[in-house]
Amino acid sequence: MPSTPPDPGPARSAAELNAAIRALWMGPGGHPTLRLTDEQREEYGRLLAALREVERGDVTTAA
Repeated sequence: MPSTPPDPGPARSAAELNAAIRALWMGPGGHPTLRLTDEQREEYGRLLAALREVERGDVTTAA
């Protein structure tokens, strides 16, 4: 039986994804952090991939 990929959840806008990316880079007290944890790097990669998808969708729709 073929497996179904997990539901990615509700689509997020480019602005929401950008805000989430910026939030990852903000450390305690609102100061930028220079290093991300392994978990944060994984989340950063997922957010960037989702942002690329949104951007490709915007370009395709506009064309």
